Amino acid sequence: MSFWWEKEGVRFECRGCGRCCGGEPGEIWVTPAERARIAAELGMDEAAFRKECLTRIDGRCSIKEKENYDCLFLDADTRRCKIYKVRPLQCRMFPFWPSMLTDRRVWDYYAAFCPGMNDGRLYPPELVRKFLELPAASEL
Repeated sequence: MSFWWEKEGVRFECRGCGRCCGGEPGEIWVTPAERARIAAELGMDEAAFRKECLTRIDGRCSIKEKENYDCLFLDADTRRCKIYKVRPLQCRMFPFWPSMLTDRRVWDYYAAFCPGMNDGRLYPPELVRKFLELPAASEL
């Protein structure tokens, strides 16, 4: 299968705006290991963390959203992640999600509100392909 980024790669550099962390509904999937790390970082036991911070969707755990669809851990004032150093892989991989890398229309949709997409550091095709091949990428 050939992809839209195979000749030139992808440009991206996070601008720290927080737009990828809210504003519209979505899921932020977390694995059991991620749940344990986040709970520990917050000084919570895992049961309390699951009850207060997670929701179950089709048998999987997702971080709850605020009423305005921001991630529960996105600081409203600073637009920064409160759990940045232990944030889930899904957050760490943005915008290198399979849905964005396999469909240019999806990439362009997100690029319309993310100022770091199509700008900044060049990720060569070889590296982008490695992102797609990560075992965890299939879960996103």
